Amino acid sequence: MNQHTKISAAPDFAAIKQKQNAAWNSGDYARIGSTLQITGEELAEAAALPPGAKVLDVAAGNGNATLAFARRFCQVTSTDYVADLLKAGEARAAAEGLDVAYQVADAEDLPFKDGQFDAVVSSFGVMFAPNQAQAAAELLRTCRPGGKIAMANWTPDSFIGALFKTLGKHVPPPEGLNSPALWGTANWLSDVFGDGTRHIELKRKNFTFRYASPQTFADFFRTYYGPVHKAFAAVGETGAPALERDILKTIADFNVAADETMMVPSEYAEIIITKA
Repeated sequence: MNQHTKISAAPDFAAIKQKQNAAWNSGDYARIGSTLQITGEELAEAAALPPGAKVLDVAAGNGNATLAFARRFCQVTSTDYVADLLKAGEARAAAEGLDVAYQVADAEDLPFKDGQFDAVVSSFGVMFAPNQAQAAAELLRTCRPGGKIAMANWTPDSFIGALFKTLGKHVPPPEGLNSPALWGTANWLSDVFGDGTRHIELKRKNFTFRYASPQTFADFFRTYYGPVHKAFAAVGETGAPALERDILKTIADFNVAADETMMVPSEYAEIIITKA
């Protein structure tokens, strides 16, 4: 072997998840997540499940998909590995009188039986699991034959995809970790789900981030969105101005507002998979 050959070790998924958990526990993702509610509603409409269907929401956050499916009289079990996010989702469900079960669970090791659910869903959640193949396998395993896996995932070319690339320039991601945005690509979905499915439907859609100004968005995400919050903490006071400038530049690249406000469409993939 060439003495200069570098052998990349397998990612330490347990350590990565511990850091991710800390990131999502920082800030207050519920403040961000609730603005995306329309995507959960559209996902539930696309899934077109009958009332009474048993639904598992994986990496549910504060419950956008959970609420959408519960509003359509599905029996929803809402899970996430961040307990505080589930509590925020539970409060939202209680305010509407929705009957939802909540359980702390890891997307890569779901504590449910094979084929227990008619549908397994995720809205901008499971895509951030570090061991992507394992998470995909768990979605398939817990869905019954003929059931559906319904997801909303950011695409690589989306504004959020660009935002994460910007963060990565200042705080590099763990070595060997794949981009979460792979979950928004047809080829990757076919590779990891294909053998266990009858059909994979992917529709490209846009969610528009609307804020009073680009600076408002930057400040809001710096305060409440865990990954951005942690990135600023990592670069410290000396690195913060450069990180903020790059975030504002990323916004400018996508902003279609004709005034001083922010109106940024961010592409995402709405995915409906029918299990074999």
